[in-house]
Amino acid sequence: MKNSTTIPMTHSGTERKEGKLKMVHKYLFLEFKKNQMGYATIAIIGQSCLGSAAAMVLLMSEMDTILKMTLLFFVIIFCMAFNGAVLAQLKPLTTFNILILSVAFSILVILFQII
Repeated sequence: MKNSTTIPMTHSGTERKEGKLKMVHKYLFLEFKKNQMGYATIAIIGQSCLGSAAAMVLLMSEMDTILKMTLLFFVIIFCMAFNGAVLAQLKPLTTFNILILSVAFSILVILFQII
């Protein structure tokens, strides 16, 4: 490019600033990826306990049986999806995102039942 006749262009206005949530996700993902097997092992235990608590709270609730069983189905599916992702050794980003989905859904179910 030293002898090129093209005009050099700057990209000053095209870079986007990352949001705080995206920066936190990126930081946590890089930490997860650095020691994936260790963090995955700890995460299986933690999210399984959280999923069990969500299932217990759901089964103790007084809501309609169909809604209760549907929510219980999704709690179990998300927990099993993460466990399966770890066992199948999927890409770290996929595994990490499934972990976040599983934990977030279980927490939302617990909070919904408490309120």
